[in-house]
Amino acid sequence: MKQREVIIAEAVRTPFGRYFGGLSKVRPDDLLGFTLSSLAKKLPSFDLNFLDDVIIGDSNGAGEDNRNVARMGLLLADFPKSIPGVTVNRLCGSGAEAIIQASRAIRSGDYNFIVAGGVESMSRSPWIVERTSKDQPTDPKFHQSTVGWRMTNPLFPSQWTQSLGRCAEEVAERLNISRQAQDEWALRSHQLAEAAWSKKIHMDFVVPFNQIQKDESIRADTSLKKLLELPSAFSKDGAGTAGNSSPLNDGSVTMLITDRLGLEKLEIEGIGKIIGSQVTATTPNEFSLAPISAIHKVLASSGKRISDVKVWEINEAFASMVLSVLHEIPEIDQSKVNVNGGAIAIGHPVGASAARVVVDCAKELKRQGGGIGIAAACIGVGLGVAVAIEVEG
Repeated sequence: MKQREVIIAEAVRTPFGRYFGGLSKVRPDDLLGFTLSSLAKKLPSFDLNFLDDVIIGDSNGAGEDNRNVARMGLLLADFPKSIPGVTVNRLCGSGAEAIIQASRAIRSGDYNFIVAGGVESMSRSPWIVERTSKDQPTDPKFHQSTVGWRMTNPLFPSQWTQSLGRCAEEVAERLNISRQAQDEWALRSHQLAEAAWSKKIHMDFVVPFNQIQKDESIRADTSLKKLLELPSAFSKDGAGTAGNSSPLNDGSVTMLITDRLGLEKLEIEGIGKIIGSQVTATTPNEFSLAPISAIHKVLASSGKRISDVKVWEINEAFASMVLSVLHEIPEIDQSKVNVNGGAIAIGHPVGASAARVVVDCAKELKRQGGGIGIAAACIGVGLGVAVAIEVEG
């Protein structure tokens, strides 16, 4: 039986709020509920009773997003109570994982309409207390749950469990990627992101929320001089800084995924087709290189070559990470990468980010008249993800 096409019909996201910024007082389930209800409003002809499932990426899960935030969000959005929901966690790739799982269900014919996406409130990530007995601890040990390793298993090698920034920094050092190159990439990200907002290209994707109109982490007034003056963040005299790393953020992304027949029923044009996806792995401390194998595998499985790719969206967890990928795949034309800025400027709400790069890739392809795009992300603990997208011209 011929496999069905998988199409992103429509998508919405919140602006990405900065850490303890304009969205920090909003619970993650409410963030998700807002984007779900906003998505429904953009599809007034769609009967929500035909929705088969809601699949949402979320990386934390230890706070207000506990107990299946996908289901909580759809209930808060007043979706029919008969619609199920499932939350998936592949850390920074969680939003892409939701899209991948939805794509497989549509392609196989099991489902016809699925909402996929991701959500994260890093501002509201809770402090965690270890529990080693059933009694309340008398001397509690607290762990942050905002980002990175916590309550680490002592059996893991210490180089695996360094901070993500230090791991990415070590790879960049090995590849001789300079501090200036990283700061220049960060500056480019802010400049392109600000230019994109000035051109209003996000108006059909980003829905203002809680009086926030645009992504809050963009620094239009930064400069290479300012970035070069920032202190090292992950090691003494290291090249990684707060300026060339993605910030901590809050935000939500949702989209409706269907097939060609579903799109015809909706009577809309759609955003783009998902034509392939791959998740790969390497040693945990080399996670910044993991997108390389994911990119090669998704191109091979989709029958495409690097020269076929018109738009690249590579989630900028760190400038060092993107530059490491580009160093190892020199055939990629850097002028086609993150042409509207990346996560260093836009922000990186972990569970939502990979869903954002997929939609941004498809929408940029549409603006350029169609073609092939790749959306990719590095993922903690040594993982990488890549999604291949096609937009008809």
